[in-house]
Amino acid sequence: MIVAAIAAVFTIGYVATLLGEDEDWLHELSIDMFPEDGRLWVYGVGEDGVTAFTEDGIENLRQIVVDERTAGRAPPSIKPAK
Repeated sequence: MIVAAIAAVFTIGYVATLLGEDEDWLHELSIDMFPEDGRLWVYGVGEDGVTAFTEDGIENLRQIVVDERTAGRAPPSIKPAK
């Protein structure tokens, strides 16, 4: 199997805006995701670090959100997802 290299990662704040969801809720949903699921931890100068996602990670998280909404375990969306 050939897997493409990761070319970009997106912070959880960016993904929350993209999906129209609360950042804290997405953080809770992503806790059980692993790097192979597309969830990474990014460190910066003077920062403790931030959760970030690959493109595949965003799609995995999007599916978790759909599953949670279908099960009735989701807060209202902040705005419609793009």
